[in-house]
Amino acid sequence: MKKTGMVAVLFIAVAAGGWWWNSRDKAAEPQYRTEAVDRGDISAQVSANGTLNPVVLVNVGTQVSGTVRRIEADFNQQVKAGQVLAELDPALFQAALAQSRANLANAQAQLELAEANAARMQTLFAQEYVSRQELDQALAARAQAAAQVRLARAQVTRDRTNLGFTVIRSPVDGTVINRQVDVGQTVAASFQTPTLFQIGKDLTQMQIDSTVSEADIGQIRVGQPVRFRVDAFPDLEYSGAVRQVRLNAKTEQNVVTYNVVVDVANPDLALMPGMTANLRVEIETRPDVLRVPTAALRFRPQADPAAERGSTPRGAAVHVLGADGKPVRVAVRTGISDKAYTEIVSGELKPGDSVIVADLAAKKDNGSMPRGRLF
Repeated sequence: MKKTGMVAVLFIAVAAGGWWWNSRDKAAEPQYRTEAVDRGDISAQVSANGTLNPVVLVNVGTQVSGTVRRIEADFNQQVKAGQVLAELDPALFQAALAQSRANLANAQAQLELAEANAARMQTLFAQEYVSRQELDQALAARAQAAAQVRLARAQVTRDRTNLGFTVIRSPVDGTVINRQVDVGQTVAASFQTPTLFQIGKDLTQMQIDSTVSEADIGQIRVGQPVRFRVDAFPDLEYSGAVRQVRLNAKTEQNVVTYNVVVDVANPDLALMPGMTANLRVEIETRPDVLRVPTAALRFRPQADPAAERGSTPRGAAVHVLGADGKPVRVAVRTGISDKAYTEIVSGELKPGDSVIVADLAAKKDNGSMPRGRLF
């Protein structure tokens, strides 16, 4: 009786093991996800980030040093060309101007005396009462006095100009973006002119200063349309156009980037200087083309017979399911891509064909994500 029971238990164990082994083999069989080839529009784009800035941003400084006595303009204020923005204490410059004017008056008096002496010497020389040397000395003294007058007059002009520089005026019509001084603050104009105000000339026209990597810069051309969004208005999409691709490359952490300038219209002044723009440059758009999911071009079977023979074919290809349920390689020539879909220029594909985008069994075997794209 015991022997019969042991045989029964052994039989059940063998049957269970066979069932588990068969189930394991079935689970390991490839299970593919496919998508249909179709026709549609493809727009190739380059993504980048940038900062919104005024097209013309003027830094207003001072050419003289002094203490700020008055502030006549503030943040966001509209100003006109020639309008007073600030004024420095003019006391020292007024004193310097008064001194130079006094020096000019003294030089003019010396010139009048020298001219009288020269005229007298010429009369006496004509009557042979003085020598030629005495006449030459009188004429030289007159010339020196005239030179001193010109020097004093130049000093008056310089001091008057410096006095005028104590009044800071706007050089353009625009909006005050930044004010960096307050009343009572001392500004020193020595080797570098200090910036007192920043004025955006026309905020209805803005520009985006963006950085594009060297891998994408070859596709950027002047005039290409640009779409962008800002964090302040995430539901709105703005448009612009590439105005300039600057040649001054910048290298940061071994990454080479180029500055691409985008023109943007801002009629309602909603866009503000300093905003971050997430933009897409539209490189090329092709309507109604034969296309496949880009994941289909990345898919490779787990057991590729060609790879085992060491003769993997080169070039773009997709895989379709053959009559035996195994992947069959189909060579294609690709066009532009928008990352989700890629244009098929030539190859034995037609709308409605199913191409493999992922091997679902790969995830079951090794716990990794299947190759290709999953939806």
